[in-house]
Amino acid sequence: MEVFYRIVSMLGGLSLFLYGMRIMGDGLKGSSGGAMKVALAKVTNKPIMGFLLGLLVTCMIQSSTATIVLTVGLVGAGFLTFRQSIGIVLGANVGTAITAQIIRLMDVQAGAGSILYFFKSDNLAPLALTIGIVMIMFVKSRSADTIGTICMGFGILFVGLMNMSSAVSSMGDALSGLLTSFEGNYFFGFLSGVLVTGIIQSSSAVIGILQSVASSVGLKFCAVFAVIIGVNIGDCLTTFLVCRIGANREQIRTCLIHIIYNIFAATMIFCTVGILRTVGVLNDDLWFMTLKSGGIANVHGLFRLVPAVLLLPLSGLFANIAEKIAPDLPRDKEDDELAAGFRELDVHLLSNPRLALEESGQLIGQMANHAIINYNSAVEQVYKFDEKRNSRIAQREDLIDRMADASNQYVIAVFPYIKLGTDRRSQVFQVQALACFERIGDLADHMRENTLKLHEAKKEFSDAAKKEMRIATDAVRDILDLTAQAYHQDDPAIARMVEPLEEVIDELIDDLKERHVKRVTHGLCDVFNGIEFQNILQNLERISDQCSDLAVYLLGKTDDAIRGEEHQYIHDLHQSGSPEYTRLFNENHAKYYGLLNAVTANRTEDDNQ
Repeated sequence: MEVFYRIVSMLGGLSLFLYGMRIMGDGLKGSSGGAMKVALAKVTNKPIMGFLLGLLVTCMIQSSTATIVLTVGLVGAGFLTFRQSIGIVLGANVGTAITAQIIRLMDVQAGAGSILYFFKSDNLAPLALTIGIVMIMFVKSRSADTIGTICMGFGILFVGLMNMSSAVSSMGDALSGLLTSFEGNYFFGFLSGVLVTGIIQSSSAVIGILQSVASSVGLKFCAVFAVIIGVNIGDCLTTFLVCRIGANREQIRTCLIHIIYNIFAATMIFCTVGILRTVGVLNDDLWFMTLKSGGIANVHGLFRLVPAVLLLPLSGLFANIAEKIAPDLPRDKEDDELAAGFRELDVHLLSNPRLALEESGQLIGQMANHAIINYNSAVEQVYKFDEKRNSRIAQREDLIDRMADASNQYVIAVFPYIKLGTDRRSQVFQVQALACFERIGDLADHMRENTLKLHEAKKEFSDAAKKEMRIATDAVRDILDLTAQAYHQDDPAIARMVEPLEEVIDELIDDLKERHVKRVTHGLCDVFNGIEFQNILQNLERISDQCSDLAVYLLGKTDDAIRGEEHQYIHDLHQSGSPEYTRLFNENHAKYYGLLNAVTANRTEDDNQ
């Protein structure tokens, strides 16, 4: 039973590890990624710089696994491309050996007075968790929530790693015996290194076991060199299996780079050792040389460093192999639209505000288009749930967020170059517009989540609820189309048509909420459905509100009396009795309430038959 509980403990650690990785990735996606992406791109566009970055980070956190997991998370969050990650992966492989060398020079243990003590996982994990929870619970800002989420994910990831290591710690004696029992059989020595590292999930820990054995009884070079090569392979296999769970194609390729590189490195070392032994460079004195703890660390470091330096120029080859093993999945038209949806903004235009604002304005227009597509897709989920469509909405929402982040930073960067009042008003309007379209995208995604809950609960709305919902969603689609048209054409006349329709939608949704409450009360619809129906209506109303806000912002761009007094303008408009406003309100009211009354009449007729 003890073995069973240790397996459960190890799986629990793995679960924490994966959950921490997911939380950290979510936090990275929610961060102000534009600046971070630019900084990382500058470093990692040159493989040698990426290599040094991976080496440095691994030296600090003393875990190549954690470094590669972080890199995979950055690739998944869009901050790094697959090819930019290659240098980091190779550097992480070397960094873990350099850390062992530093620790060995400090008599293996990093004391409390050493700076390395700060980076020990059992110190770093609780510190990250503490910082994370303080940022989330006590610092009231969006950026603090993002930083806190990243820290919490980082801490949970390390807790999972420590839990997995703890679960197999009692197996140390058996594992050390396995590692040192194949002195004359290099193949089985290699396999023992792979197997033990796969179990312990830390190459540093396995090398530590070898060092502890070497310190007491000594180990011959010929007995351990194959084991050390196996340790390197076992380390990358473990990382690959953990990182690829739930990963996209780019992330899987990053994981593959780790294993491809280590296979090349292991082959190179085996061949080199064999050749050197054959030609006599590795004579009997060296071949049968007894190694102590420092000798094990030196051999391990040599086996890590030399292949990395020699193979770094082959980064492109490794990338091609990874792409062959994990090719792109078949793409359809919608995949291509998503891939082409984001267009980089030209920083060279910043000194010309008019051209720069035209650039960012077009990107915001693309945001509007994607937000409307997402809305239409979310509406269709109400009537027929589709797993692929559900995934598309989530992908497009991520694209909208990236567009918003890029356009917001670009529009703000224009600020120092603006001299004309018209350009300043355009800049302010664009900031307001991109916030509205991003929020519309968020609300469409919330509708997706509402329909997903219904699907998972195996429930659906009644026919009456669906027919009434269709009227509301059509009305919101119309106001979205009007708003997008007003934005694309920069037309105040179209913008003035938005508010009368928004008022009708508010009234319509209030009536639909009351009707659905009556259905729930009379047992025609259950409570779960009723809650999700109300949630969807609430999201529809908020989308309509965002359209109203954007239309008024557009009017304020050219009307000083409205700009800065948008709420007062709306209040006065409702009280003004304007003939144009009244006409548009009555036309929209007659249209949608006519449809609603027709649905009610048909349902009453069906009930009477």
